[in-house]
Amino acid sequence: MRIIPASEFSIKREVEYGSEEQNQAVKQIIMRVRAEGDAALRDYAEKFDRVRVNELRLTDEEIQAAYEQVEPAFLDAIRQAAVNIRAFHEKQKRTTWLDLQANGSMLGQIMRPLKRVGIYVPGGKAAYPSSVLMNAIPAQVAGVPEIVMVTPPATAGTEGVNPYILVAAAEVGIREIYRVGGAQAVAALAYGTESIAPVDKIVGPGNIYVALAKRNVFGVVDIDSIAGPSEIVVLADETADPAFVAADLLSQAEHDEMASAVLVTPSAQLAQQVQLEVRRQLEALPRKAIAAQSIRDYGAILTVSNIAEGIDIVNQLAPEHLELMVAEPFQYLSRIENAGAIFLGPYSSEPVGDYWAGPNHILPTNGTARFSSPLNVDDFIKKSSVIYYSKEALMASGRQIMTLAKHEGLEGHARAIEVRLQKEENNHG
Repeated sequence: MRIIPASEFSIKREVEYGSEEQNQAVKQIIMRVRAEGDAALRDYAEKFDRVRVNELRLTDEEIQAAYEQVEPAFLDAIRQAAVNIRAFHEKQKRTTWLDLQANGSMLGQIMRPLKRVGIYVPGGKAAYPSSVLMNAIPAQVAGVPEIVMVTPPATAGTEGVNPYILVAAAEVGIREIYRVGGAQAVAALAYGTESIAPVDKIVGPGNIYVALAKRNVFGVVDIDSIAGPSEIVVLADETADPAFVAADLLSQAEHDEMASAVLVTPSAQLAQQVQLEVRRQLEALPRKAIAAQSIRDYGAILTVSNIAEGIDIVNQLAPEHLELMVAEPFQYLSRIENAGAIFLGPYSSEPVGDYWAGPNHILPTNGTARFSSPLNVDDFIKKSSVIYYSKEALMASGRQIMTLAKHEGLEGHARAIEVRLQKEENNHG
C-alpha cells in the first residue's frame, strides 16, 4: 500500500458507464424481455447461469426449506439486526400535513408509499443477506404494500437460491421471490412479464450489467442509484491502533478488485505501521487475491500536515464510508460535509454499520455523497402537494398571479385567473 503526500494524490472517479459492447448487450436483453417475457428469462437463465428454470417464482415450501440449511446463530443474528434496522428507520418517518392560512387558503403535502417495489439481490462473487434487510425494511416502514425480490440461482445446474438470502427475505415478510438475475431481472421488474408484475421502483446493487440495465429503465421506473465499487476512508491521528486501521481498510478491499481503501493521516509513524499491518493481515485473508488487487490499484495512505488538511481531503473524496479514528472524533464531526456514513472512534468499525447498528448500508459511492444520501424511508414515499384557495384568497392575489403569467408569455394562464376575477366583479357590479 503506497504512502504518498496528499498533495500528489489525484482523485479517481470511475463511474461505470460500461463499454459499448456491454451497453448494447444490455439494450438487447431489455428489448427481448419486453418482447418475449418469461421465455426470455428462462433462456437467459440457461445461457448465463447455466440453469434450466421451470418455475420462476419460488414456492412457500422452498422458502421454508431454506430454514433447515442455516445455522441457529445466523437466524438469531439476522433477527436482531432486523430489529435494529427497523428501529433506526422508524425515526425517519414523516407524515402528511395541512396548513390553514389566515386568508382562507389551505396548503399541504400528502405522503403516500409507493405501491410496488422490486429488490435486486446479487448472487455472484458474494451473497449479502444483510442487503435484503437494508432494502426491504425502509420500504416496509414507509408502508409499501408489495415488495418483490429477484435473485439469480445460486448453483449452476440447479434451481436453488442461496438459503441465507431466502431466510433473510422470509424474516422480513417477503414471499414473492423470483429466481432470475442480471439485466434480464431488471427488465422484468420494469416492464413486467407473464409471471412478474411491473414495479414502481427498483433498488439494490448488482454487477455492471445490472447497473447499466437500471440506467436504461430509469424513467419507466425509479431507481435508488447506480452503485459503484465500495469505498472507505479512514482519517486517523497518532492515537489510532494500526491493526484496527488496517483491518478496516481490508474489510472494504475484499469486496471487489475495484474497491477503494484510503488512509489519511498526519502521522508518518502510523502510516508506516499501517502499511506493514496491511501486508501482514492480507496474508491471512481468505479473499486475499481480490483485496490485494484492490489495495494495489485503488488503495493509498495519504500523509497530511494536520487533521484540518485531512478533513479537506475527506470532503473532496466524499467517501461512502468514513472512519474518524482520532483522539476526539466528536470535535470534528460538524466539519465533515461529504460522507455516506461516518463512524466515530476506534470501536465503531465499518462492519458495525454494515450489519448491525441500524443505519442503512446502501450508501452513495463514486463521490456522490456530495449530493446524495443513504437509502432511507423517503426513497419509498411519493409526495403530493395540496392547494386550496377560497374565493377571497384568489381575489386578493389574482392580479399578481396574472402579472407573473403574462411576464412569461402565458396568456392562457392569466386568463384562467382573469375569468374568475371578472365573474366576481360582474356579480358585484
